[in-house]
Amino acid sequence: MRHDFTSVQNIYIICGKTDMRKGIDGLATLIQDSFELDPYSDSIFLFSGWSKDRYKCLYFDGDGFAMLYKRLDNGKLQWPKDENEVRNLSQQELRWLLEGLSLQQPKAIAKSAKGSF
Repeated sequence: MRHDFTSVQNIYIICGKTDMRKGIDGLATLIQDSFELDPYSDSIFLFSGWSKDRYKCLYFDGDGFAMLYKRLDNGKLQWPKDENEVRNLSQQELRWLLEGLSLQQPKAIAKSAKGSF
């Protein structure tokens, strides 16, 4: 099983509320049927429920699915609310989300384009 997920092609967040009783098969079906994405691709899929203090992560590592389930002891995630939206996150946005920050950081320094001197 892969332990370093920094080279994963895509990180998808399934916005809104997901029924956290779903297991691997239920989440993979949701990915495929509702959002027309391939659960077997080199992608991480993130889900959260009503309370925003827990999330699930689904990943296919080549020979099977791995699912991570985490419940926060203190605090809540700032999970996007649009039920019908899937967003492709950057590694930075993933760190912000899992640290309890908003995906839109208005004070973050934006990357600049190359200039000419």
